[in-house]
Amino acid sequence: MSLSLTGRFVRACIRMRHGIGVDVGGTFIKLVAVTPDGRVIDRARVPTDTSSADALPAAIRQALDVFAQSHGPASTVGLASPGLVRRGTDRVHWMQGRVDIVEGLDWTEALHSSPTVRVVNDAQAALLGEVWLGAGRGCDDVVLLTVGTGVGGAILAEGRLLSGSTGRAGHLGHTTVDATGPGDIVGTPGSLEDAIGDCTVARRSGGRFASTEALVAAHLDGDAEATQVWETSVRCLAAGIASIVNAVDPARVILGGGIATRAGDTLMVPLRRWLDDFEWRPHGACVEVTLAQLGDEAGAIGAARHAMDRDA
Repeated sequence: MSLSLTGRFVRACIRMRHGIGVDVGGTFIKLVAVTPDGRVIDRARVPTDTSSADALPAAIRQALDVFAQSHGPASTVGLASPGLVRRGTDRVHWMQGRVDIVEGLDWTEALHSSPTVRVVNDAQAALLGEVWLGAGRGCDDVVLLTVGTGVGGAILAEGRLLSGSTGRAGHLGHTTVDATGPGDIVGTPGSLEDAIGDCTVARRSGGRFASTEALVAAHLDGDAEATQVWETSVRCLAAGIASIVNAVDPARVILGGGIATRAGDTLMVPLRRWLDDFEWRPHGACVEVTLAQLGDEAGAIGAARHAMDRDA
């Protein structure tokens, strides 16, 4: 074989060595093409269309076709989805809400995919992404909390993603921080999600604020009522994290989602102050609490990693 032919052969092999990660969100679908060593070589974003049974898979297929034209066929395909995914399976077996079309869907068939499409819960995928390329690197015991419209979560313990018997493991937003509070969307009384999620900010502020962003802005402007609502929310988050630490004993807690990333130190400074009061610290051991690093690509990156691991 000539040197030039050898070079073309090697380049062709390298061109094919990549996986695809897809993250199905309520508003947008994020896609990445990523190499096994963690280089994101392409990315795409398309609106989430649930107007018909095939609209959602069709939009993803179109994006995958563009990737294939640029980079060749993918070796693996992973998909992050809201809903419950039983361990070792590749379908969402329970999902209610805006994208309930994903429940029971055979993604390998729907995407006309040659590699089996490996399906994982979206918060669990985001954690895998952060552990691979983001704020969780080098850590085998990590908890992720996504603080946004609601509060999602995922747990990595001793290097293994916890799924549980039905896929519910890691739904940390549905843990109680006030047993006398009203039930949340799954019936949990006084949940962490309702204590800090954007979904309840109007109720928590007596109708004054329609978003957490507006609440935080008023707090920073010196509005005493906004400050009281915000600090109560952060105190509940700290209590929730302290309880999670006692149950799971992570070395690191990663905070992602829109509220956490936009609030920054306005969240982290009072949160760490409350944790100084609430956290059990044997011999001074203190959990590291940090912000996520991968933004809204974490789920797609983690889905790609999940598929690579499943198909290894």
